[in-house]
Amino acid sequence: MNATTTHSLELVHDIEHFLYQEAALADEHAYNDWLALWTPELLYWVPCNADNIDPTKKVSLIFDDRPRLEERLFRLGTKHAHSQNPRSRLSRIVGNVRLHNFDPATGGEVSSRFNLTEVRTDRITVWAGRQHHVLERHSDTWLMREKRVYLVNNDSVLGNMTFII
Repeated sequence: MNATTTHSLELVHDIEHFLYQEAALADEHAYNDWLALWTPELLYWVPCNADNIDPTKKVSLIFDDRPRLEERLFRLGTKHAHSQNPRSRLSRIVGNVRLHNFDPATGGEVSSRFNLTEVRTDRITVWAGRQHHVLERHSDTWLMREKRVYLVNNDSVLGNMTFII
C-alpha cells in the first residue's frame, strides 16, 4: 500500500488509540506497561543536531536497543534517579496521525506530531516535534518495533531530558 491509500476509519482510530495510550503511559511514568508496547527487537532513537544523521557515526540524544532501553527504564524507576526527584509532571498531546505504507494485517509506518509540557520544580519546559513509529501486528494488538522522535529544536541547547520523550 502506498502513502495515498485510504484506510478505514476503524483502523485509523485503532492506531490513534495506540499512540494515545503510549503517550499516556509515558506521561504517567508507567515504565513496565510502556515497555510492554514494544517488540523484542527495537529501536528508540532521538537524533541530535539534524534529522537525517547516521546514528552509528553521529551523536544522538537517545539511541537505544532493548537492553539499553530496559536499563534506562530501570534507572528511571528507582528512587535513586536524582535527576527525576521529584519526578517531572508530563502532559503530551499527539495529533496529525498519518499512516504510511501500512498494511492492516501486518503493520507499517505511522507519523504524528506531539507537544509535551514538562513541569519540574515549578519550571515549565515545552518539547515539540515529529514522531515516526514502525508498528507490527501481534495477535490482536499493535507493538512498536521502532520509534524515532525528531525534536523541532534538536540543534539547540537542551535541558535535562530524563523521562520518556
